[in-house]
Amino acid sequence: MFRKELYRQPLPTQPGRTFERKAVRAVIYQHHKLLMVYSANVGDYKFPGGGILPGESHLEALKRETREEVGAALTQMGTLLGLVDEFDLAIEPGYELFKMTSFYYPVSIQKHLTHQHLDDYEKELGFTPAWVSLEEAIQTNQEILKNPHLRMPCWTQRELEVLRELQLLYED
Repeated sequence: MFRKELYRQPLPTQPGRTFERKAVRAVIYQHHKLLMVYSANVGDYKFPGGGILPGESHLEALKRETREEVGAALTQMGTLLGLVDEFDLAIEPGYELFKMTSFYYPVSIQKHLTHQHLDDYEKELGFTPAWVSLEEAIQTNQEILKNPHLRMPCWTQRELEVLRELQLLYED
């Protein structure tokens, strides 16, 4: 199991209250390809997933998020592959630090995809499901991160780190 920590910017030496968010991410790997969310607006790849709602289990959140973002019906969730803790300065009132923990699970899905149910910001980013090789997703996200003119989504570096971990796991 992998565990990563990412810092979006230098944090205060004595952070105060921390706002914590937990999220799940689906790793859908079939026939040497990943089913990922491609952003037509930015050109990067991300894993299907998102925040866990109050009272929701990891499985329930994965089912909801894979259906919403890629139109996939989840049939099975495997054992946790790893997690990433991301730290940033908080924008939430009364908090100094933001921490998001993303849990990555291998999942199986039904063969056919249905319609996505995207949030407005996801529509604006042009989210579409895409089957992509690990190598292509890594290369694409690396190139996107090199472009100083793009307004980078906060998840691109995180997903690149996880893709590299999966490359060690799946392609060795």
